[in-house]
Amino acid sequence: MQPLILASRSPRRQELLKQVNIPFETMPSDVDESRYPKESSPTQYVETLACAKADHVLQQHPGRIVLGSDTVVVIGDKILGKPRDTEDAREMLKELSGQVHSVLTGVAILSDDRRTVFHGRADVRFYQLTDEDIQHYIDSGEPFDKAGAYGIQGLGAMLVEEIKGDYFTIVGMPVAQVVRAWRSFSQ
Repeated sequence: MQPLILASRSPRRQELLKQVNIPFETMPSDVDESRYPKESSPTQYVETLACAKADHVLQQHPGRIVLGSDTVVVIGDKILGKPRDTEDAREMLKELSGQVHSVLTGVAILSDDRRTVFHGRADVRFYQLTDEDIQHYIDSGEPFDKAGAYGIQGLGAMLVEEIKGDYFTIVGMPVAQVVRAWRSFSQ
């Protein structure tokens, strides 16, 4: 069987697939995420983006199995993607400080004749952060390519007081769900 195609540049998603021994190749999708309205529900948003990324790569590689994924942080009804700049990261971290938020990761596994689309969810409570905490984290450079301006698998772990749900969803892929869905494609 041919390896799965991961339609993502994310080193975290690559690490997770390696961890569970799913053979894969990486062929990032160049889907313009700004085309998709954040006014839809957060679950619709992440699932739609995951599908768009997988569809884009599948069109270039028919006959293959493609996995697309997208992660967002949601606080209240507001979707937080990746910060645009330092000030945007600062505002996101201030908004998350001392609060519970949800992390949603949409997944689409597509082939020419099958589609499986789902999402994982985890709730995260941040400690109350001082301005110094936030500045120290921003100075690390870590917030800038992460939804919600933090990465739980790195220095961002220091911000987290509590998690309810699947840790791997927060990292970027609900691994157990992905393994089960992928197996159904490979049978």
